[in-house]
Amino acid sequence: MATRNASPARRRKPPAPAPATTVILVRHGQTPTTGKVLPGRAPGLHLAEAGRQQAERAAERLRELERIDAVYTSPLERARETAAPIARAMGLRPRIERGLLECDFGEWTGVELKTLMKRPEWATVQRAPSTFTFPGGESFSGMQHRIVSTLERLRAQHPGGTIVCVSHADPIKAAVAHALGTHLDLFQRIVISTCAISVLAFTAGGPAVLAVNSTGGSLKDLRPS
Repeated sequence: MATRNASPARRRKPPAPAPATTVILVRHGQTPTTGKVLPGRAPGLHLAEAGRQQAERAAERLRELERIDAVYTSPLERARETAAPIARAMGLRPRIERGLLECDFGEWTGVELKTLMKRPEWATVQRAPSTFTFPGGESFSGMQHRIVSTLERLRAQHPGGTIVCVSHADPIKAAVAHALGTHLDLFQRIVISTCAISVLAFTAGGPAVLAVNSTGGSLKDLRPS
């Protein structure tokens, strides 16, 4: 006997895709050593006056968004001082997240960039970072795994929501490269300026990059296509 097709009313609808979660990455504002020294995780580095102004402008831009569910920040002072006005503008309290920390530069921490550029290892840092581990510190590959895993965990805690993560240039570049499907050896081609905003949307089909290194303009219309 032929099997009858199930009636439309009895056919199960496919499950709706999970709502996209938007992750807004903000680099900390300018410090007195920006572009001069590799500060790494050394404590005691605060925002310069220009950096405080940048953080306030970033807060104003983010205030335009309909909803932000949480603000997470690296524990370093320059990141927390950037996150403070952003969280205040949203009526939130910033949450410390160690996964957003700067790369551990080990013995290179605190060394002037002009000195580091003269070292033979500098070419590897720029051209083949996936093969490099900072002496006494972290590898670029380890840093990328850390930041990507952190963002995956945080976005899973806010399905369909929007969160802000205040971090540092190299971790943000590594996260953007991963979302783009770009090899880590090319991540140095991505520019992340102080207090620049980059936006990732995590959808059922994978991450989408909505903005990179945005330093002005409205963010209201950013959404996956």
